[in-house]
Amino acid sequence: MKRIGMLTSGGDCQALNAAMRGVAKTLFNAKEDVEIYGFLNGYQGLIYGKFRLLTYADFSGILTKGGTFLGSSRTPFKTIQDPDENGLDKVAAMKQNYFKLQLDCLVILGGNGTHKTANLLREQGLNVVTLPKTIDNDLWGTDMTFGFQSAVDIATDAIDCIHTTAASHGRVFIVEVMGHKVGFLTLNAGMAGGADIILIPEIPYDIDKIVEKIKERHDRGSAFTILAVAEGAISKKDAKLSKKEYRKKLENYKYPSVSYEIAEDIKKKSGLDVRVTVPGHTQRGGSPCPYDRVFASRLGSEAGKLILKGEYGFMVGYKNREIVKVPLEDVAGKLKMVDPKSSIVKEAKMLGISFGD
Repeated sequence: MKRIGMLTSGGDCQALNAAMRGVAKTLFNAKEDVEIYGFLNGYQGLIYGKFRLLTYADFSGILTKGGTFLGSSRTPFKTIQDPDENGLDKVAAMKQNYFKLQLDCLVILGGNGTHKTANLLREQGLNVVTLPKTIDNDLWGTDMTFGFQSAVDIATDAIDCIHTTAASHGRVFIVEVMGHKVGFLTLNAGMAGGADIILIPEIPYDIDKIVEKIKERHDRGSAFTILAVAEGAISKKDAKLSKKEYRKKLENYKYPSVSYEIAEDIKKKSGLDVRVTVPGHTQRGGSPCPYDRVFASRLGSEAGKLILKGEYGFMVGYKNREIVKVPLEDVAGKLKMVDPKSSIVKEAKMLGISFGD
């Protein structure tokens, strides 16, 4: 008998259900006796012993469903070793519930913070296998994360829809795309949606360069301009600030987000009409696209194979078009970022896209 625990942690995204289904079906179809316990609402379920025994039926009909049927929550790694409000040792509680259920392995689906905690549990002696979930595609050790392509599709659709109204009214439109620290989502959606300017955290922008690009388009007869702006886009001026100075600026920030600051600056410098559109959490919602359904299923199946072979302490990743196993200690605490000198950035610039630099 193999006893497996499973949880989804952090922000939700498309294909979490598909990935869990991939793990479960692989284990059930191996003709071994298997029990799968689903912990509810991420690490909170593992900490407080909130779980339920899952059956084969729980994994039927969920391939196309977004979100996570187990629920999710954010449990920050920076406070995971601090006692809760009642003095409970959270790490000790997770270990206790793991051994109480006599689990052979814990399957954890999540992003960067989730993987830090997963690696901590590995260091504490628990058998762990993880799957790379995030719309940001910023996990180290894998070329792709599930949820990313679905989010690209949604953000691209938002930019597509803005094109017609921008052209009709001759306006400058900013579409704010998710991504506080990393710009893969904005970069890909911006290119796919035909954005004229793409602003990402890795390439600080100069507002004068942005206005210059807009005027250049106007002089060529283009009455509108589309900007794809990451949540974490930052100006060259702000990029020179220390972390302390930048935090102080944000404490007194008068704008809902950086896109509104950029919009006001463009209007002041150009006199043009600027509008901001924020797709927000729609980028994380809805059904997974076909790519993510296949990709998450493959990752889940490979995770199931690792469990059957008793190979633990790995994230199942994707490198050079192949599914691979990556040691958890190599993943935890590392962030994969857009290289400003990468070929995709160079190609975007050759297409005439400005990054405001």
